[in-house]
Amino acid sequence: MIKYLLSVAVFGLMGVTVAESNESRPNVIFILTDDQGSVDLNVYGAKDLITPQMDKLAEDGVRFTQFYAASPVCAPSRAACMTGLVPQRTGVVRNVGTRKGQKGGLDPARTTMAEMFKAAGYDTAHIGKWHLGFEPHLMPNAQGFDYSFGHMGGCIDNYSHFYYWNGPNEHDLYRNGVEVFENGKFFGDLMVREAKQFIETPRENPFFIYFAINMPHYPYQGDEKWLSRYESLPYPRNLYAAFLSTIDERIGQLMELLEKRGLRENTIVVFQSDHGHSVEERAHFGGGSAGPYRGRKFQLLEGGIRVPAIISWPGHLPAGQVRDQMATACDWVPTLANLCQVDPPEYDLDGRDLKDVLASDEADSPHDSFFWQLGSQVAVREGSWKLYRRDGNSAWELYQVAEDLAEEKNLANVEPERVRELQQQYETWRASWEN
Repeated sequence: MIKYLLSVAVFGLMGVTVAESNESRPNVIFILTDDQGSVDLNVYGAKDLITPQMDKLAEDGVRFTQFYAASPVCAPSRAACMTGLVPQRTGVVRNVGTRKGQKGGLDPARTTMAEMFKAAGYDTAHIGKWHLGFEPHLMPNAQGFDYSFGHMGGCIDNYSHFYYWNGPNEHDLYRNGVEVFENGKFFGDLMVREAKQFIETPRENPFFIYFAINMPHYPYQGDEKWLSRYESLPYPRNLYAAFLSTIDERIGQLMELLEKRGLRENTIVVFQSDHGHSVEERAHFGGGSAGPYRGRKFQLLEGGIRVPAIISWPGHLPAGQVRDQMATACDWVPTLANLCQVDPPEYDLDGRDLKDVLASDEADSPHDSFFWQLGSQVAVREGSWKLYRRDGNSAWELYQVAEDLAEEKNLANVEPERVRELQQQYETWRASWEN
């Protein structure tokens, strides 16, 4: 079994020390939900949902209130999580690989989280949604994963495992790059089954599991008991809520397995939504909630990119703590590299190590600023200020998001110099990846 000495790190209010140790490196499970609204957990303020298992992660860990996805769209957001880079540096700036053989995906020259852990001796598994390339050299087994089970495209029916769009409809379920058939079996249950088998496989190495849940992305297919439980909620919130509680239950099954096998205290669990909720027709034009924020999936307004995010490692990281500092999905790669004492990718990352933020609610955010671009839509966040442009034909808007969560009061005319400064920062950032 791999041995190592953990560097000494003191984590703030808990006074917990990660001391020198000869124990194995911690396991890591990265849970990524799909199209989950900014506030759609009880711990984020939802009063009409039942999410005890996701809430338990927050009770046992650190919850972020200003955590941002790197994109309001599935594939670019996932590319950033996996690499610690903004989408523009990953080769994935829009959704890719939704059909078998479709070109495009995560640049193989970039180091994925799986490759980072694999190089350190971890056993690695992808379970769930991929959406980062449907060509063999871009699929999970070519991107650092020893084992892969799930769908390669953007969404599937959870029972037939077909990708239904404009036709022709395609079956999309693969194990290690080979098409497999599990007709009639609920995909969430298959994910738990696969994770259980991987965790229970005898091994000498620690493991890393990318548990990429494809829910509550449409089609809404919650368990019957949850549909009955939420029948009094208005449509389509009732369908979305049932699907979210269905997810919550499967996360609970995964955590229960760790507890039963005595692995919970030696397993770091990261939880995040890939971006905000959907109002697409296939999502019944809604169901999710951004709470006080304006915007949703596909938009760089707060409701499209501010997401629930939690990290939990009982006995090693603070428990039941809330952090208001700005953090991003790009930060997981350097943060996990530090916590697990593995080497991060050799090139400069856009993510920053969150160790100081995890230690203290008084630490500064490691980001002076952060930038987003989706097509001609742009956002810049610096301190409490946010510069936003809806598209290339729109005027720049400026918001004080700390005081104006809904981004309703445009201060561009009041603060023209700040607009110019942030716009120049954006132009400099854009030139850094265009050249």
